[in-house]
Order: sequence, then structure tokens, then C-alpha cells
Amino acid sequence: MTGTGADPVVLARIRDEIRGHRRFVLSSHLRPDGDAIGSELALADALSALGKQVAIVNCDPAPPAVAWLPGAERIRLAAAVDEPFDVAIILECGELSRTGVSGLDRGLVINVDHHPGNTLYGDVNWHDGAAAACGEMVLDVIDALGVPLTAAMATAIYVAIVTDTGSFHFSGVSPKTFDICRRALEAGADPVNVARRVYDSNTVPRLRLWSAVLGTLDVEGSGRVAVIRLDREMAARAGASFDDTEGLINVPLTVPEIVAVAFFKEAEGGRLRVSLRSKGDIDVNAVAASFGGGGHKNASGFTVDGPVEAIRPALMARLTAALAAAGQATSP
Repeated sequence: MTGTGADPVVLARIRDEIRGHRRFVLSSHLRPDGDAIGSELALADALSALGKQVAIVNCDPAPPAVAWLPGAERIRLAAAVDEPFDVAIILECGELSRTGVSGLDRGLVINVDHHPGNTLYGDVNWHDGAAAACGEMVLDVIDALGVPLTAAMATAIYVAIVTDTGSFHFSGVSPKTFDICRRALEAGADPVNVARRVYDSNTVPRLRLWSAVLGTLDVEGSGRVAVIRLDREMAARAGASFDDTEGLINVPLTVPEIVAVAFFKEAEGGRLRVSLRSKGDIDVNAVAASFGGGGHKNASGFTVDGPVEAIRPALMARLTAALAAAGQATSP
């Protein structure tokens, strides 16, 4: 079963499955972001309000920018779900394997996601590619359940939306997005506090790391594509972690002429994580998909084996093709 928008048939099925079961486990994708964490916490609170037994199990921790959210301490980090449960609700995750958590298919699986390319792996699937964030969809579920929106839920949903839209920079933002934000504020979300917590909580090591990474900046494609990189030695010298790069990829996009960014990050086991960002109609999701990755039209990524030098030429060729497909000139 799949749907677009707040599909009443899909929502009714999800509502009924939730009402008809007692034990739930929630999970999301590897290296969860603000939308993943916010969506999990908001839905967990709603299920708890109904008297349900709820566990949140992720493979990786919440990033520091959102780890302060109320209820984040209840997230358990594990590679497998051992406790008994009736229903697994997977949020903001295109494939079940991308959770990094095994055992989630031991019960009924409900898949709620807005990413392009979702494989519809659940027993119940709700995919809404028009949603600006999974948090929007979670609020629809909460409303269908008849659970009043608390300040904690509202804050989690607001954080999910603000972070996944890049502070409303990305495509997909709609009147519904702002209506949800209005409801969140009326329910007790504090936008000033969220902005300070998410965007204004830097540390000196983080600033040193940003300086080092921006020092690697190359501009290619006749000034249209920025390339930055990070390895573990750079992070060690700055006294920072890879989590401290959150948001850094968007900095080159503040240059009007730059319309796409590639960020190469050294990962475990000699692998390379490549994050992509873009403006307007430039589809970096299609570029990431050609390397086995995915995400959103303007924010995507993939992981590959090999050094930067081995991947960069092919990536730049595909980014150049994406610019051409979007009608972007190869020179400013």
C-alpha cells in the first residue's frame, strides 16, 4: 500500500495497526539526521500517550545539533532488536537494510518515508515524495491517532522540518510546511531556542575543522561546482569529530555562482563518503543514485571504495551533466 500526500486510506491503515497492537519499535537510517530523530521522538511520544510500549533503536547516535531534543535519551544504540515487539515503524528510510539494525522484520513493518526511490519494503507503505520532511508525515499520523500535540512533540517536528529543508532552502517546502510550523509554535515549540541549539552551538574545535575543510575548496565547472574534502588526520589536528561537519557543506552554496557542492569524507575501512548539495533544479539525487546512493533532489550522497582521485573525475562528469540537464550554463 502506498500513497501521496495525507492519503486517508493509508493513514487509516496505519492508525488501525497502531491501535490494534501494543509493542512498537521505531528506527531510521544510518547516521540519523534531524528529520530522522525528530520524527522518531514525536511519534514515540504519541504512542506512549496512547499507553503503547515503545522502543527507539538506531544503529548510530543522534548528531549533537539535535541530541538535546526532549526524549533523545530514550534512543537505544544497537545493531539488532532483541526485545519482543509487534510492529516496527521505520521512518525516513528508503530501504530496511539502511537502518543498520537487524531483526526489524520480525513483526509487521510500517514504512513512512519521503525519499525518492523508496523500495516499499513494508507490510504497510506510505511514501510521499511531496513532503518536505518525514516530520510532516508523522504529524499526519499523530492527528489520525487523535493525540494532542504537546510541546515536546511540536519541538521535535519543528526540528525535523527546519533541518531537512535546510532552513527552508530546499525544494519541497509548501504552504502545508509553514502551516505545520505554525501549529508547532502554537503548541509550544520555540523557534529562537531551536535556531540557537541547532545552528549557534559551535565549539572552537568545530570552527578549526571548518577552517581546515574550507581551506581545501576547489571550484570547478567554470565556477559552478565546489569541491571540499576531509580526512581523519584533519579532524584529529582540529580536535574535532566528523559530526562537527554538520551544515558545512551548505557554506559554498552561499556563493551565488556556485550551484552544486561535493564533499568527500574519509570513512571507516578505507571507504569514502560523498555528500552532495545543489540549488534549484539540479538533481544531485540522480547523481548519487548512479553511484549506488540516494537522498533528495537537492541533498543526497553515497559511499564508495577508493581514494578521492579515483572517484572525482567520474563524479564531476556526472555533476556537469546534471547542470546541463537543469539548463545551467557551464560558466557564470
